Amino acid sequence: MQTTAIYPIGTPGQPWGAAERDQWRARQVRQRSYADDVLRAVEALRGRWDVELYGDVVYADAHHPAERFPLRALRSHPWQPGLPSVLVTGGVHGYETSGVHGALRFASAHAERYAGRANVLVVPCVSPWAYERFQRWNFDAIDPNRSFREASPAQESLALMRLVAQHQGQYGPFTAHIDLHETTDTDESEYRPAVAARDGKVFEPGSIPDGFYLVDDTDNPQPAFQQAIIDAVGRVTHIAPADDRNEIIGSPVVAPGVIRYALKPLGLCAGITGARYTTTTEVYPDSPRATPDQCIEAQVAAVCAGVEFVVTHAQH
Repeated sequence: MQTTAIYPIGTPGQPWGAAERDQWRARQVRQRSYADDVLRAVEALRGRWDVELYGDVVYADAHHPAERFPLRALRSHPWQPGLPSVLVTGGVHGYETSGVHGALRFASAHAERYAGRANVLVVPCVSPWAYERFQRWNFDAIDPNRSFREASPAQESLALMRLVAQHQGQYGPFTAHIDLHETTDTDESEYRPAVAARDGKVFEPGSIPDGFYLVDDTDNPQPAFQQAIIDAVGRVTHIAPADDRNEIIGSPVVAPGVIRYALKPLGLCAGITGARYTTTTEVYPDSPRATPDQCIEAQVAAVCAGVEFVVTHAQH
């Protein structure tokens, strides 16, 4: 008989309060440096890119001294009116490493090929506190990628939404937005049980797809855009197959390696721009068939393919 482990924080069936959030927070251990890994890499690109400070995330409570994380974005230099524009975001979930380093690698090694063809705004690490702790949630046990909505409770989400609004007010709308993510084994062993416990619900076990897949927008599907990315990534790593229900993580597969979510109603990052072309990438770093560097390269391939598609197809 299959049994489901009870998450070690909280009382089954009861949503968390402040005490449970404090217990959860006490379990989070800083394991790497946002300043060393991200801010240093961003500063190394100054001159080739315009570097913008678009806010700060500040966290503290009675048990933790204040931590301040400056939020950085990289903007094409110079930004050229009349060209299609693309937003690239990584690290909305801080533990999803290849998204952060894929965004930085694209900015460092690949973006120059699109100079004079497209404008790009790169936000490599939306959630720095979570990046340092290999965590999906922020300090307040909130998932930023369900929090991109008005009056968001997540500092990270609000800061990015303000950046996008200010940018669009000054430079005009985005043509595309590529949001870089991972699906990991810990989604099933830690994060899905944690969210069930936090919300006072019963954890229902699922499965983790082995391979890369994309999330298109239910309300604005762009199959050719998704296919161009799948084709490019398939040359770097394997594409996730559908399960025996023809689903990936509980959603119907609409094309090989592609599912759809209602991005904006769910408060997902990929829904914030209103761009014609949007996608969320999902790399599987725990696969025995993929290395960490291969996962980063898959993210880079996705961004390059997305920008190339926009340059070739977008009306501007």
